[in-house]
Amino acid sequence: MGNRLICMTKKDIHENGGVLTSRSSRFNGGGGGGSSRSQRKSLTEEELLHRQALSFVVQQHQQLLSSQRFDSGSMSRRIGSVGGSRRRDLSESFSNEKPLSELLDSIKEKKIVLVHGEGFGAWCWYKTIALLEESGLLPTALDLTGSGIDMTDTNNIATLADYAKPLIKYLESLQEDETVILVGHSSGGACISYALENFSNKISKAIFLCGTMVSNGQKPFDVFAQELGCAEMFLQESKFLVYGNGKDNPPTQLIFEKQQLKGLYFNQSPSKDVALAMVSMRPIPLRPLMENLSISPENYGKGRRYYIQTLEDNALSPDVQEKMVRENPPEGVFKIKGSDHCPFFSKPQSLHKILLEIVQIP
Repeated sequence: MGNRLICMTKKDIHENGGVLTSRSSRFNGGGGGGSSRSQRKSLTEEELLHRQALSFVVQQHQQLLSSQRFDSGSMSRRIGSVGGSRRRDLSESFSNEKPLSELLDSIKEKKIVLVHGEGFGAWCWYKTIALLEESGLLPTALDLTGSGIDMTDTNNIATLADYAKPLIKYLESLQEDETVILVGHSSGGACISYALENFSNKISKAIFLCGTMVSNGQKPFDVFAQELGCAEMFLQESKFLVYGNGKDNPPTQLIFEKQQLKGLYFNQSPSKDVALAMVSMRPIPLRPLMENLSISPENYGKGRRYYIQTLEDNALSPDVQEKMVRENPPEGVFKIKGSDHCPFFSKPQSLHKILLEIVQIP
């Protein structure tokens, strides 16, 4: 079911050398002990850096589990009709918070699947996972194909179905009457849109976190192209493109330089999280983002969708996010003030509170 970021005990962490792995990868493989030892000895420098980054995630995760501090970042929300709905700020939404025991009793759907955006992996959700688990929920973070510790060559990811395969396998593994809540960050919005179209009966709610919530026939890349200018010109002139199948074929990867990444994605994020991202992010598979998404009123249209806007976002501006909301209205819209494109880093407590509020909506 793909690679998942899960919580481990300190003993598990020690035994796995600080690496967060899926249960399947820990227990599969049978008797190939000698081969496995040989592979561990031949780790590349990139893999070692990635393990160090994940070790840092574990340390931060443990700190969060022992901390009950929440930031004061404010939010507003819209529920119901997008055109004439009422906005509320944080003080009104959460002035009468329920005790945890009462909160848990009111939550029917506790399974939340966190789907990362372009270049990221399951590792980016470590703060969100800790906070959701403290609230009694059951979060799961997946590595999409070619992301995180899934070492698929990004050049070989040709379609959105290929890219979203770990999410699809997870949904296929659910019991017949079992449902989950999906959260899709950035281009992960295209993946949860694809899932809504093909597995609408498995998804109770879909939450787009500054995500690509596109209309039928639209490319996920079209959303970012509004920030980049002319998409065709960008594809012709960009120095960030990689042509893994030769210059005569369409580009296969998008790789931003570190300074561009910092300015676009992390303009409000803590320096430690930015450092983690710099050693953990992978090339962005471009071909899935260039695919025209096919969604229908019969499947995708029946899904309960919510949108979370980030108001200090340089990668996907508030204006572009608002345009998506107008053109493809969800059931509810929330805003996080002071958040860049990565609220799981810049405003994790605010994100957590919004997710809790959406989970409780009957």
